[in-house]
Amino acid sequence: MKKSKFSLILSLLLVLSLFLAACSGKDDKAGTKPADGKDNDKEKEEQLADTQEVRILESAEIPGMDSAKVSDTVSFTMINATQEGLYRQNQKNEFEPAIAEGDPEMSSDGKEYTIKLKQDIKWDNGDPVTAHDFVYGWQRAIDPKTKSDYGYYMMDHKILGAAEITQAGADNKQYDLNTLGVKAEDDYTLKVQTEKPMTVEFFKGLMAFGTYMPQNEKFVTAQNGKYAAKAENLLSNGPFKMTKWEGPTSSEWVMEKNESYRDAANVNITKLTFNVSKEPQASVNALEAGEVDITPKLGSDVVPQYEKDPRMLRWLEPTIFWLKMNQKGNDALKNVNIRKAIAQAFNKEDLASAVLNNGSKPANFAVPADFVKDSKGEDFRKGNGDMLTYNPEEAKKAWEQGLKEIGKKEVTIRYLGGDTETSKKTDQYMKNQLEKNLPGLKIKLESVPFKIRLDRDVKQDYDLQAAGWGPDYLDPISFSDLWVTDGGNNKMSYSNPEYDKLIQDAQNTSDADARWEMLQKAEKIVMDDAAIAPMYQRASNLLIQPKVKGFAYHLVGPEYSYQYMKVLK
Repeated sequence: MKKSKFSLILSLLLVLSLFLAACSGKDDKAGTKPADGKDNDKEKEEQLADTQEVRILESAEIPGMDSAKVSDTVSFTMINATQEGLYRQNQKNEFEPAIAEGDPEMSSDGKEYTIKLKQDIKWDNGDPVTAHDFVYGWQRAIDPKTKSDYGYYMMDHKILGAAEITQAGADNKQYDLNTLGVKAEDDYTLKVQTEKPMTVEFFKGLMAFGTYMPQNEKFVTAQNGKYAAKAENLLSNGPFKMTKWEGPTSSEWVMEKNESYRDAANVNITKLTFNVSKEPQASVNALEAGEVDITPKLGSDVVPQYEKDPRMLRWLEPTIFWLKMNQKGNDALKNVNIRKAIAQAFNKEDLASAVLNNGSKPANFAVPADFVKDSKGEDFRKGNGDMLTYNPEEAKKAWEQGLKEIGKKEVTIRYLGGDTETSKKTDQYMKNQLEKNLPGLKIKLESVPFKIRLDRDVKQDYDLQAAGWGPDYLDPISFSDLWVTDGGNNKMSYSNPEYDKLIQDAQNTSDADARWEMLQKAEKIVMDDAAIAPMYQRASNLLIQPKVKGFAYHLVGPEYSYQYMKVLK
């Protein structure tokens, strides 16, 4: 999902704070009122149903529930429902205090933050949530022994000492977790030191991310290595608690309202029942039959049926899907002309408009459109425009040159994709396009469940992989630093020293305009190298029963929040 870094200096973050403010101003359809400011139906809408239960369909199982380890959208979304950190996103995508009493106190150099905690927060077993829980949770996430897929992405070069711990683990050297820049001054005072200055607003956004959740050391230790294995091995301090979940292969799970939650009085929903449905039409049929209240994201075959239906909610995500090309798994993919051929050999416009047909847009870039703007208000995309566009003639030329350079006439490539109906349809289209436009290429499709695909990505057990990425924060480097040499999300053995230097320099400069230019140059390099083959920028569509109000989606971090929902009569 979201494995990325953001080492930001103070001057840049002052600009980013404006981005966050702009994001928070997006329309909240659930709360829209008539132009005259009067809500004539308010009295009727506020009549709550006797039963406050919502049935939700998800398109994938939960890979994990350990905040120190998980790295995918589904897991972080479910953790967002059951866990809470210092801050959280509200319905307007604003970061507001959760366990924190208020905004942190920032040092004059912008690198030290003191946070006072609310003293009445409890875990659902009755234990108090203290500053020590944050220290333990963060240390566990960064500890190389935990083998977290995400701890070092979210902490290295952000929290003081994190990068040194990560490097020591990689070098099999001793390290001291107490050197991490987080300390409990007392039970309800937390002090955090960052490697580089951050604004208060940006710091709050960082602290709201799932990797920074607290963990109860006594409870985690008592599970004897089975923490977060099942519902019975979980502890909640959030709006809901997991009452039924048999682990990563489970296709059904249940959450119930956490009565000990700090804001339980404002949580109306008493029960959330989730089931996995990987067939979009079956999901829609279930909603039409009144069996569920919220569908997963709709497939392309379904979206046209609901274009004007008030039950459909659509938004364009800053999420790009691309083909990762593993230069370790297949020697042919080490050749830049082979990669360029693949990247230009499929019709992105047809993929977006005919195959997906859900509002998604063709992607000819590595950083999404309509995502972030510079200090002049110009979109990041203005710098490079479109690259690696669909061009079958150029693709064929590059293919023939590449085959000549590797001394082959035919190439067989494994294509790792998902097992949902939308994934299968998209992957079949890609296979047909690539084999049609690149003579001598044979694609072998391998459709696997989400968790298995994540595991194979880590092991680099693929040639081509259809993968997507959504940002963790509003900054282009959330995408740009994915492809640094040996980066944790690289997982395709791409390396370019010039690219690496640009990313490093961008992380350390105090000149916001120069940094912007560096990241645009880096994007051009990764596209010129055809390290990836961008496919589309995703639009999301789902159906919600009219009686369910308050559903909230987010553009960064966890995908949804459920605690604001209510069921009306």
